[in-house]
Amino acid sequence: MAKNRNKKRNDLTSMDVSTDQTVTDVQAMDTSESATPAMVMGDGGRRGSLQCFFSPSNTQKRLLPPSPTKLPIIGNLHQLRSLPHRSLHKLSKKYGPLMLLHFGSKPVLVASSVDAARDIMKTHNLVWSNRPKSSIADGLLYGSKGVAFSNYSEYWRQIRSVMVLQLLSNKRVQSYRHVREEEISNMIDKIRQQCDSVIDLRDVLSCMTNNIISRVNIGRTYNEGESGIAVKALLEEILLLAGVFNIGDYIPWLKWLNKINGLDSRVKKVAKGLDAFLESENSINGGLDHTEMYESMKKRRKKIVLH
Repeated sequence: MAKNRNKKRNDLTSMDVSTDQTVTDVQAMDTSESATPAMVMGDGGRRGSLQCFFSPSNTQKRLLPPSPTKLPIIGNLHQLRSLPHRSLHKLSKKYGPLMLLHFGSKPVLVASSVDAARDIMKTHNLVWSNRPKSSIADGLLYGSKGVAFSNYSEYWRQIRSVMVLQLLSNKRVQSYRHVREEEISNMIDKIRQQCDSVIDLRDVLSCMTNNIISRVNIGRTYNEGESGIAVKALLEEILLLAGVFNIGDYIPWLKWLNKINGLDSRVKKVAKGLDAFLESENSINGGLDHTEMYESMKKRRKKIVLH
């Protein structure tokens, strides 16, 4: 019995060591293969742990998660089909709760169990905190300077702190309660007025959400007239571009295709529209001269596009 207890104690100690070693191994993998952050899919099913799939970093050959056979150039992109989340779920049933896919030249770790997701999002969150490079985000957001696309750094911590204090603190959220109540009331009235006809709830809910965000950020809404239509179209195009598959991000030497399929021109057009909108808001809300800031941001964007 004593021997068994000592053996179990040694096993637990070695498990703790291997968990710590996993961080080093994942960082080495991220540096050597330019890995993108893990894609987390929680299905509450099988249990898995990151340390099971990485050997000590002082060895040349690491034990990687199971991976389906990849094709030259495109990797596993052909296995995603039209509904990627279902394709990934199907693959996870065959290859386990933690599997390695290759989207073009980019390795992607797919987690589909609660334990693996916890290891990635909580236990080793700093290892996986960077965002994948996106040329579309670079083009629209002045070099991915938004809180959603910026890499984990001192800059990201500062803008996150500003966002939390100015928009998401409990006091600030409660101060905008009347805005939410008014917009929800307006939405209900709109639905009541159109109850005899077919109602597109997607459009109604989207309009309500945009109105709340607009009133909180700039003090007014954009839901009527030509300006409202233009702003709504601009926001919808930004959301569409955020979800567009960009071949250049996964197979860099094919990024010239974006000039042929019109993706580059769409990004430039939306970027100009976003600049015009921000400048118009600056002149309307007035008082503060942000001209130099906008010019600097636009120069940064042009520099990124040229490179």
